[in-house]
Amino acid sequence: MADFNWKEKYKSKVTTAETAMKLVKSGDNIFIGTACAQPQHLVAALVEHSSHIYDAHIVHLLTMGNAPYTGEKYREKFKMNSFFIADNVREAFSKGIGDYSPIFLSEIPNEFESGRIPLDVALISVTPPDVNGLCSLGVSVDIVKSAASNAKYVLAQVNSRMPRTFGDSFIHVNNIDCLVPFDEDVFEITVPETDDVMRRIGENIARLVEDGSTIECGIGRIPQTLAEYLKDKKDLGIHTEMFSDWIIDLIECGAITCAKKTVNHGKIVASFCMGTKRLYEYINNNPFFEFYPSEYVNDPHLISQNEKMIAINVALEVDLTGQVCSDSLGYRFYSGIGGQVDFTRGAARSRGGKAIIAMPSTARSGEVSRIVPHLAEGAGVVTTRGDVHYVVTEYGIAYLHGKSIRERVLDLINIAHPKFRTELIQAAKTHKYIYADQIELDWDKVRYPAELERYDTLRDGTQIFFRPVKPNDEHELAEMLYSLSEKSVQTRYMTHTISFPHKDVQQLTNINYQKDVAIVGVVPGPSGDEHIVAMAQYFLDPKTQSAEVAFIVHDEWQQKGMGTYLLDYICKIAKQRGVKRFFAKVMPSNKPMLAIFHNSGYKVNTTFDGEVYNISYDLA
Repeated sequence: MADFNWKEKYKSKVTTAETAMKLVKSGDNIFIGTACAQPQHLVAALVEHSSHIYDAHIVHLLTMGNAPYTGEKYREKFKMNSFFIADNVREAFSKGIGDYSPIFLSEIPNEFESGRIPLDVALISVTPPDVNGLCSLGVSVDIVKSAASNAKYVLAQVNSRMPRTFGDSFIHVNNIDCLVPFDEDVFEITVPETDDVMRRIGENIARLVEDGSTIECGIGRIPQTLAEYLKDKKDLGIHTEMFSDWIIDLIECGAITCAKKTVNHGKIVASFCMGTKRLYEYINNNPFFEFYPSEYVNDPHLISQNEKMIAINVALEVDLTGQVCSDSLGYRFYSGIGGQVDFTRGAARSRGGKAIIAMPSTARSGEVSRIVPHLAEGAGVVTTRGDVHYVVTEYGIAYLHGKSIRERVLDLINIAHPKFRTELIQAAKTHKYIYADQIELDWDKVRYPAELERYDTLRDGTQIFFRPVKPNDEHELAEMLYSLSEKSVQTRYMTHTISFPHKDVQQLTNINYQKDVAIVGVVPGPSGDEHIVAMAQYFLDPKTQSAEVAFIVHDEWQQKGMGTYLLDYICKIAKQRGVKRFFAKVMPSNKPMLAIFHNSGYKVNTTFDGEVYNISYDLA
């Protein structure tokens, strides 16, 4: 390979950038290679040697590095049509220079092939050809391969610093019209430092990722931070539109093996990557990575064939009904549709899959909420309310799919920034999304005690997630209460029949977390949401620092040690908060509950009034 002189063998195709640009004519549609594989030397030459060009149309997905064709002095020479608005062209778009075409990434190649978006010239980056004449498209295959296949002329910058990648990533020199040798560093992208908000988002997303999952995740602070919380996972796979440096640490710690992947077993699959030199050196000639065109990687049907497919995408804002805007700020187009819908729909149809929209709860340094009563005027819906499954912020996880508007509203408000929750509730009442009597907590003073969340294992080996009750638990709690047996209702509420209306149940779920505490035990539901199976509460009398304690465990979860665990945990919480004494009323027939109290390790005082046992004990 080292002795192969490709310039000599293909000397009829080898030329300079200046000469290659003579193939470009006025009115041509010119494709520019994607992202960090933008052929920067060819782009500079296009502008520099454009004296003969007028009304040419630049077509691209997103490009990194310079975009000199957007300069004011080139207005008569170059127009622009982009499928995604990156930093280098955003200012030009804000001035009305160029067009934005909203389209699913999986469908762009068909536009080239059908001729609906005709291409005359494609400017691309490639590696030097091997002995068989094959050049790798390197870090960007995506829509580049389709563009090269359908353009009249292909002008390739041959860059020996471009990583050689495997997969469906090669183009033969016979399909290239001009080979322009020019070595330059592949454009590098570094991710800003993470912060506590991003760490909480990463931690929340990681809770949704099971061992053996296949993940789609891109570039930015959320993927970079998420990776920190995936290091203990096992046999993760990757099928993603793009990736960045975060992938290396997960491979080296053994979290990513691709051993459980259903499609492209044993291989990391992507269409392009963006990162640092460390990443480019890592993927160079690395058979663990395979790059494929967007029509393959982003095909929702193919994506859905990966079991436990996890799609993680971001949003600019989400309204209270679940509509997601991710490409515009009001009337201002900011980014693009990209692969969000492709992967959201693919993951939603995967067996055990999860489609996730993640974002910080606020923007503009906390001045505005990203969860809003309605999308900003002019904002577009990228992912519909019918497509949304999970929404994640630093304040938690909202599962929306299949839920009513009222349930969605309460779930989303629960993960909004606390300082915006009251106005969101009031807006929801105005729009008749929720009941007029919905309790409005004083969120400036109420803080959800996330430190009380914990996983534990019951005596039969079942893992349960215990956490403080949340306002949006009302529906799930009512469901549990109505599904209790008559015996369980009688032992808890000391009556045979009882109803659980909204006005009563919301009193149990809307608490201030300071005076009163309620801990629920939850398990994953078949649709991906949480099911409440138990609850322990205490209600404090601040004057005496004594609290009444009560428990309820669903019939199917009794005899597993749930009550014993809940009593022990809620006692610890109460002691830490200075509660001095617990008391409770227990029916004589509720022998399991009596046994739990008497085996608690505390000195229990018991009196019988003829109907119920009165239990009390000092926590000290």
